[in-house]
Amino acid sequence: MGKQKCKRALTVWLSFMLALSAIIVAACSGTGENSAKKKSGQVIRIGYQKNGPLLILKERGNLEKRLKPLGITVKWHEFQSGPALLESLNAGNIDFGRTGDSPPIFAQASGSTLKYVAAGKTKYKGSAILVKKNSPIQSIKDLNGKTIGFAKGSSSHYFIVKALDKYGIAFKDIKPAYLQPGDGRVAFEQGKIDAWVVWDPFTADAEISDDARMLTNGKGYTTDRDFFLATSDFLQKHEDIVQIVLEEVQHSSTWANENRDELSEMLSKALGIDKSAMKLAVERRVYGLDKFTPEIINEQQKIADTLYDLKMIPQKVKIKGSVHHFSKKDEAK
Repeated sequence: MGKQKCKRALTVWLSFMLALSAIIVAACSGTGENSAKKKSGQVIRIGYQKNGPLLILKERGNLEKRLKPLGITVKWHEFQSGPALLESLNAGNIDFGRTGDSPPIFAQASGSTLKYVAAGKTKYKGSAILVKKNSPIQSIKDLNGKTIGFAKGSSSHYFIVKALDKYGIAFKDIKPAYLQPGDGRVAFEQGKIDAWVVWDPFTADAEISDDARMLTNGKGYTTDRDFFLATSDFLQKHEDIVQIVLEEVQHSSTWANENRDELSEMLSKALGIDKSAMKLAVERRVYGLDKFTPEIINEQQKIADTLYDLKMIPQKVKIKGSVHHFSKKDEAK
């Protein structure tokens, strides 16, 4: 009789342990499964340009591999410049994107509720004021009265303003030609503009293929830092997806820094740009994310204050309040 009681007790105990194990396994694996169910059919629409880390992420396909098991689809939308990308972001046509430093400020000044989610490395070496090789223009002070092409509201817009100001030239003393990079390249080739302010890989391609001469790069004028942004609505609903995107941006950036020859080949094919030009662009920048520090916020705030003082934006903009702080993990580095 005692043995039977022991067997029953042992059976009950084993049944209890098996049930407990099942609960523990479910608890440990349930987060991913539940997330997949919740996100099934979800889409993230990403805006990218032909010159940044998001293109590398797109070409490598790692984000799709990471999100597919969660039932999340990635849709890519290409833009020539930051202002157009942020206009689409503000309209709710995309959820996430990357631009240079100035476009987010112009967007904020127009009432956009965009959120900064990460900052990229400075890339001023590839930002340039270009002139033709045989141009009589030898320094920035020679730009007085000249026709200068650049994308309105872009990082190049701020760059040219700062460069002119250093030499005491008022913005009204030049003839601005507001041109997207593609149109700017044509105007530059045809001699319709005296100088062109643009960023890599357009800078490198013009240097290699069109005998362009770099009057100056962005050193001392602009850091030309990348900023990654998302809509407030998407962040509120899908902060976890944004974090995954940023993690994959960092992974692809690490790969880019360690595989520059392969990267040059990949981007050359993707963009239809000569490999030697692409290699020049790749070699003079570092890819990756920086944590949002007070220094970076202040750096961006100075740009906003400058644009307001020059009456280029209609109202003051506060950067700090638009920086998103992730609730579940540390902010992307």
